[in-house]
Amino acid sequence: MKSHRLLVPTVVAGLAASWLFMTAFPAPAQWEVGRKMVPSPAPEATTIFTAKKILTMERTNPEATAVAVAGKRILAVGSLDEVKAALADTKFTVNDMFQSKVVLPGLIDQHLHPILGALTLSTEVIATEDWVLPGRTFKAANSSEEYLARLKAADAAMPDKNEFLFSWGYHALWHGKLTRKMLDSVSPTRPIVVWQRSCHEWYLNTAAIKALGLTEAAMKGKGDASKMYNWEEGHWWETGMNLVLPPILKVFATPERMVFGLKQMVAYLHQNGVTAYMEPGALYTPDIWKLYQQILGAEDTPFYSYFVVDGRTQVDSGLGLAESLADTEKQIAMAPRGKVSFFPGQIKLFADGAIISQLMQMKDGYTDGHHGEWMMTPKHLEERAQLYWDAGYQIHTHVNGDLGLETVLNILERRMRHNPRADHRSVIVHFACSTEEQVGRMARLGAIVSANPYYTVGFADKYAKVGLGPERADAMVRSASVLKRRIPLSFHSDLPMGPSAPLNFVWCAVNRVTPSGRVAGPEQRIGVEEALRAVTIESAYSWRKENELGSIAPGKIANFTVLEQDPFAVEPMKLNEIPIWGTVFEGRIFPVAAPKSAGGGAGLPGQPMQLTGHGEHNDLHHGCTCEAARQVAAALRARR
Repeated sequence: MKSHRLLVPTVVAGLAASWLFMTAFPAPAQWEVGRKMVPSPAPEATTIFTAKKILTMERTNPEATAVAVAGKRILAVGSLDEVKAALADTKFTVNDMFQSKVVLPGLIDQHLHPILGALTLSTEVIATEDWVLPGRTFKAANSSEEYLARLKAADAAMPDKNEFLFSWGYHALWHGKLTRKMLDSVSPTRPIVVWQRSCHEWYLNTAAIKALGLTEAAMKGKGDASKMYNWEEGHWWETGMNLVLPPILKVFATPERMVFGLKQMVAYLHQNGVTAYMEPGALYTPDIWKLYQQILGAEDTPFYSYFVVDGRTQVDSGLGLAESLADTEKQIAMAPRGKVSFFPGQIKLFADGAIISQLMQMKDGYTDGHHGEWMMTPKHLEERAQLYWDAGYQIHTHVNGDLGLETVLNILERRMRHNPRADHRSVIVHFACSTEEQVGRMARLGAIVSANPYYTVGFADKYAKVGLGPERADAMVRSASVLKRRIPLSFHSDLPMGPSAPLNFVWCAVNRVTPSGRVAGPEQRIGVEEALRAVTIESAYSWRKENELGSIAPGKIANFTVLEQDPFAVEPMKLNEIPIWGTVFEGRIFPVAAPKSAGGGAGLPGQPMQLTGHGEHNDLHHGCTCEAARQVAAALRARR
């Protein structure tokens, strides 16, 4: 595949900061513009919401039963009498619709990937865990027999025998070996394309190979890419994916599928109580931003979508250090503002490979003898870290293995020695494998952690047998060790690498119970309060948004997640079963829609898709297909 120079999004220093300031804090009585005095808008109506319990995530005022809201802002929190007294002579109404419910700060997924999430969840999901989407639940498949049976059922359910069947979620450790011949046995005529669970591999049947116009001769002579495919087995992986991505994405990353997937993702995040997320390593072009504004920025989308620039794409595109910083600053200057916006002064860098593919760099290697990979070489990583550190940026670094973490901490230590910075909040992202000594170093160096607690639950059983061994597998995501050293800890899904369900993150961190029923690393379990903080105030802190989001306190944005049960009162093993009534976003109430029955109207989240026409989405034009393809290709490279 030809390389494309991708414009990478960056964060908007002045514009985003001014927007957040205006939404988070009251305006003065009047603003002076030139020589004219412009009166401020009329004050917005004040509502007091009462609840059975309000869990504020504020240390000094942890519980309340009433919260006053005016427009997007919280005015007062406490008992009903205390809130009324705080409002003094301000007129208000009381809304008691949450009187029997428990209100939390709006739940946060510290990071996920909307393009990959939209596309993977718009396929026939056959994965290693259940995926509960709006209107449909995809049950887990845990054996080769289950996997192939599910694929055959999906084929049988599609009336057009020439339509592509796309599926995501396959993983050899759970589903056994997959080959072209096996896919041909599912259907010799329908094109079938399987996207591996980590998004790093593709499997095609013969009909798909023919439909895409692929030839074996075209696979040869393409450098490293030609070493990473198996024509006979219909398998392409890592750099070898570049040989098949352009034709695949022309039929897969269509405007219709992108629109459907993003709309489904909006409903999916809302049903899980998410009121804000961030994509680290986002990719910016006007076309993809138009799509984001159309769907993620819609009036009825009840959450914030934040983005951080991708530093690895700059390296892959051949930009030098000075060019990279200039390109980033250019994006800062031109990025729009709103509920879809870029963070100021933040960058995403990458150390070692993905955990799902077991490509993290491990100090003691792997039990089966394979080796990890670097996403950015240590040399490139250090160069970019120094560049952005010296420019005052907050650095988020993707790292999974203990050798990868050692490399990141060595770089951080050198930066602190040569150019010390207070409150730099360097984020260790994912934090799969580590040592106790490394956790101590993180504390001394002032790093913070955004971890994926699902790793231990989802992978410890298999990785104990293959690759890591029991001790290292069970120690993944040392949450208790991090908290013991008072390191700020937040949680994320990395959607589609894990389900974007913050209460499930809480369940994983509190219980660490694997599918086999055992507790992996019981000493690393944490309490409910610490886990809830990781999906509220600590996530906001990792973004430098703790003054606007993450807790229920006067002056902050009125974002709440409304639960049917108290997470402190239910059994720990039932934390992920607490029903979510809905959310409040910027002071507006958004109930979760009742589940739709299967077989409803086409195009609804969780319902059968009609993706062959353009219909209402003609404004996205055919050019968006190529742009979407470039975006997905870049996103895939960022996942390796």
